[in-house]
Amino acid sequence: MSRAQQVARPIVRSLRQAAGSTSAAGSLRPIALRPFSSTPNRQDGTPTTSTPAEPASEAEKLAADAALLGQKKASSSTSTIRQGTEEQLSQLLSPRLGSLRRRAALATTGNIPFEQLPYQCFQEARKILAQDREEKVAKIVIEIKKIKRLEATDASVFRGGEEHKQRRLRGLRRQVEKLKILADINDPSIKRRFEDGQGDMNKPIYRYLALRKWHSMDYKIILQRIEQFHIVPDLLPKFVPTMDVKVSFRGYNVSPGAILDSRVTESAPTLRMQVFDKGERLLSVVVLDADVPDLDSDSFKKRLHFLATNIPWNPTKVSLPLYRLSSDSASASPELGTLAVPWMPAFAQKGSPYHRLSIFVLQHNNNVALDPNQLKKLYDGEGREGFSLKSFRDKFDLKPVGFNLFRTVWDDNTADVMARHGIPGADVEFKRKRLMSLKPPRKARGWEAKRQKPKYRHLWKYTKRIKGLSF
Repeated sequence: MSRAQQVARPIVRSLRQAAGSTSAAGSLRPIALRPFSSTPNRQDGTPTTSTPAEPASEAEKLAADAALLGQKKASSSTSTIRQGTEEQLSQLLSPRLGSLRRRAALATTGNIPFEQLPYQCFQEARKILAQDREEKVAKIVIEIKKIKRLEATDASVFRGGEEHKQRRLRGLRRQVEKLKILADINDPSIKRRFEDGQGDMNKPIYRYLALRKWHSMDYKIILQRIEQFHIVPDLLPKFVPTMDVKVSFRGYNVSPGAILDSRVTESAPTLRMQVFDKGERLLSVVVLDADVPDLDSDSFKKRLHFLATNIPWNPTKVSLPLYRLSSDSASASPELGTLAVPWMPAFAQKGSPYHRLSIFVLQHNNNVALDPNQLKKLYDGEGREGFSLKSFRDKFDLKPVGFNLFRTVWDDNTADVMARHGIPGADVEFKRKRLMSLKPPRKARGWEAKRQKPKYRHLWKYTKRIKGLSF
C-alpha cells in the first residue's frame, strides 16, 4: 500500500461511517473522492464502475478502502478517462474537459454540484472569497454614488470646467470596472465556466479572463509574425493588434504564417474574432496579397483579394464565415455584413517566392457605415491591383484592430485553381536573370599557375572545377 493510501484510509473510513449513520436503511453509496494520482490505474483505458457492496469483515473493509482511492467511476462518454497522449485524447474527448487531472476530478465526483463538493478546505475557501466579494460590492456601490453625484454637479464648479468633470468621471468608471473584476477574479465557479466556454462575455470578468488568456501566448505569436514577415512597415507604418483573430479553412485551423495548399484556400475562410471591450461596433475585413511580382518596375506590388464592410460585432459574437457574405441586397444577411469585393483564391506563380496573404480587421470610427457600392466601384475588377491598405484606412477613417496571415506558394493544384476561376498567368514562370561579372578575367596565380605545364596534365581536371576561374 502506498503512502498516500495509508494517509487517506482514515478519511475514507470516517466518510463511510458518516454516510452510514445518516442513511435510514443503513447502506448508502460511498461518497466519491478525488484520487491522489492523475493517471488511470487500468492499462486498457476502459472506464470502471465504483459501487462496491459493503464488506462484512474488517480486512475486506480495508481492502475496499484502498481500492476506492485508486478506482475510477463510470461516467458519461464526455468525462471518460482514457489512455493516450493529449493529442489523441483531444480527438476523442470534448475540449471543454481540460487537463487530465480535471477529467479525473469530473469522473470521480459523480453528479455532485461544483459548489457542493465535499472538500472542507474548498468550502472554507469559498466562505473567505464570499466575504471578500461583499467588500468589493460595497465599494462598487460607493463609487457608483460618487459618479451619480458628480454627474449631477454643474461643470462650472470645477476649475477645469467640463473637461475636468469628464476626466474625473472616466477615472471613476474605470475604478468601478476594476472592482467588478476584482470581485469575481478568484471565484472558482467563474473560472470553471470560463474554462468550459460558457462565460457571458457581456460581463467584464469574462472579457478580462479572455484578454489574459490571449496575451499569454496567441498575442505574442501574432506580434512575432508581424515583425518576422515585415508587415510593419510593408503594409502599415505601425500597428499593434487589440483583438483576437483566428483563421480556419474548411474546418482546418490555420496557425499564423502557415503555407497552405491552393485547393484549401480556394474558398473564403471562417474567422473567429474576439473583442475585449464592451459595446457594439462596425468592422471591415480586408484580405490582400503583399508580394505580387511587378515586372515593369522589377519589384513587388499589392493585390486585394477580399473586402467586406459594415459587419456588426460585439463581445458575445465569435464566428464570422466570410463565404456566407453576399453583395446582393436581397440575399445579404445584415447581421453578417455586406460583401464589397468577392473572394479571389490565393495563388503564386511558378518561380515566385512565397506570397503573404494578410487578413486585417478594421474598426469604423464612430460606427459610421460605409457605402458598399462605392467600395465595389473603387476596388473591384482592375481596382484590385495596387491596393494600398494605408490609403484605404485614411480615406474611410478606419482603425486596424485585428490581424492574421497565411502564405501560399506554387504547388501541383495552383494551375487548376487559376483555370477554374479564370485567373491568367498560370503558364508564366519566373526565373532569376543571371548577371555576368564586370570584372576582367583573372590571371592564374599560385598553385594553378605553377601547374599549367603538360607535366601536371593529370591535375588539370581539378583546376578547371575551381569556382571563379576559367581556363
